[in-house]
Amino acid sequence: MVSKAMSATDQPTQQRTREQTLERLIARVDRLLEGAGRTSARFTRWRLAIFVAGVVCSVIPYKLQWYHLGNAAMGSFLVVFLTVAHYHSRLETRMHRLRLWRGIKHTHLARLRLYWHAIHTVATPSPDSHPFATDLDITGPHSLFSLLNTTVSSNGRDRLAAWLLNQPSSQTNWPTHWLARQLLVKELASLSLFRDRLVLEASLIGEVALDGHRIHAALQAPPGFPGLVPLLAIETVLAAGTLVLALASALVGVRGYWPLSFGAYAIIYMLISGQTAPIFGRALSLHHELEKLGAVFRYLERRSYNVTPQLGRLCAPLTSGARRPSEYVQRFSRVCQALSVRAHPLVHLAINAVGPWDLWWISRFQRLHKQVLPDISTWLDKLAELEAASALGNFAYLNPAYCWPSLLSPAGNGRPATIVAQALGHPLIPAAQRVTNDLKLWSVGRILIITGSNMSGKSTFLRTVGINTCLAQAGAPVCAASFEWTWVRISCCIRVDDSLEAGLSFFYAEVKRLKRLLDEARDRSAPPVLFLIDEIFKGTNNRERLIGSKSFVKALAGSNGFGLITTHDLELAELEKEIPNGANAHFRETVEANELRFDYRLRPGPCPTTNALRIMALEGLPVPEGKD
Repeated sequence: MVSKAMSATDQPTQQRTREQTLERLIARVDRLLEGAGRTSARFTRWRLAIFVAGVVCSVIPYKLQWYHLGNAAMGSFLVVFLTVAHYHSRLETRMHRLRLWRGIKHTHLARLRLYWHAIHTVATPSPDSHPFATDLDITGPHSLFSLLNTTVSSNGRDRLAAWLLNQPSSQTNWPTHWLARQLLVKELASLSLFRDRLVLEASLIGEVALDGHRIHAALQAPPGFPGLVPLLAIETVLAAGTLVLALASALVGVRGYWPLSFGAYAIIYMLISGQTAPIFGRALSLHHELEKLGAVFRYLERRSYNVTPQLGRLCAPLTSGARRPSEYVQRFSRVCQALSVRAHPLVHLAINAVGPWDLWWISRFQRLHKQVLPDISTWLDKLAELEAASALGNFAYLNPAYCWPSLLSPAGNGRPATIVAQALGHPLIPAAQRVTNDLKLWSVGRILIITGSNMSGKSTFLRTVGINTCLAQAGAPVCAASFEWTWVRISCCIRVDDSLEAGLSFFYAEVKRLKRLLDEARDRSAPPVLFLIDEIFKGTNNRERLIGSKSFVKALAGSNGFGLITTHDLELAELEKEIPNGANAHFRETVEANELRFDYRLRPGPCPTTNALRIMALEGLPVPEGKD
């Protein structure tokens, strides 16, 4: 195991170049916005001058009773004013796009530099009893998910989380699916404009993420109600009869029978108003979501996919066939907008007094629902897949020095379970402070016992191994110079919390976690388990901790698993002699000018030093003389 430290001067040239590229793009957009701002100010002054001149040049002829000249002047200035206002509005729209584009680039730069305060995070709670989500910082405020998430819809967000958290436990056909996903992510990594435009088109409609779940739920329940078509026909006849009778009464002098037909029309309308109200609620909630969905689909349909075969195959259901998603979504949006007039009671009553507005648009909603329902799930699913892959592609673009992992043939087919990595680093640590290490794990039963001082980097190294394996199995690049592995199930016991609500002490919570981990490792019907255990049995006394730890490690050595265990108990390092595939490694520290220095480098063998008493002494706590 060889270690490599990455200082600020060793930061990869490619990454510095990517950062400089983003800075230049932001500076260019700033210059464009500055120039556009000056032009917009001139447009404002021109509009004011045209308005004032128009008023003067129109009022004076009217005062002199030159009415034709006054009308001509008013019309001319109105045309000029509207023309200038049109171009001013177009300029403001372009400025709005530029501001959103600049915001996207600023967020990319924040992701690259790990400026968490500038990265918009979405709460993604960890599933209960998840084997590694909390331990590896996959979810949470400053987590891998927050760093990756560039999705524009709830479906895309959930799909990205599923790729990270719900990695398949079966190897059947999975290597083929994984390879196709990695190829898709590689294609998207080179399509910076495409990825950013996808986010931009959705952001132009609104900053809030598209709620695909709401769309799906609203379209699952059939719209309308029994007897809709006959009622629409009756109301249409009554409305038409009322109009004819009213005109006949006003123009020809026929007796006023129209109140009778209108009264029947109004009674039916009031009787069915309770049945139309829920449909209005659904339309109101769908309107904004459909506008955003339509904007995204229109962008995807305009693009050519000749040079991106993986992306083309994914988007084929969205861009080909008789049913174009954007067309149907746009129709749905218009129907929802028409039904949303109910939000304005006076206008709503006036329109429905003339004709059966609600019933007509509900019938349109019903027809569109039948046409779209067979495909809407597929459309949302493909969009979610695209968004999740785009997020991973963006991660690859921002980190060009990261390597693409290589998936080896499944363990058990003549190949031992394997994780071999060079210059493996933690992606959530800034590059200037990141220290990388090499790792080689071969075959089930292989256990690397890592000893070391407090704060020497043991826990961080466990998370480094786990988070990069999680990235690799999601189809993303990893923070390493090279990474080869066979498919594994990840299971951790790193961050254990007691639970007052469940009545669990820290030690008992740890025991339950370790029992679940051991049960998973004993399952030989699934891929091997990569276990990562930090400070095993730290919740009990020294004697029982050592006895329990030795027994547990020996049980793991005979299981369908391999991995790393950290400990403060130097006696546990002696297990290297008792288990066939055991090995020791350690982190150490040095003391310089009465300060502890850590290089975070992994070295072979058990740790030769300890630092607990030294830390106590440096902080002024009493320790026996000569023991620090």
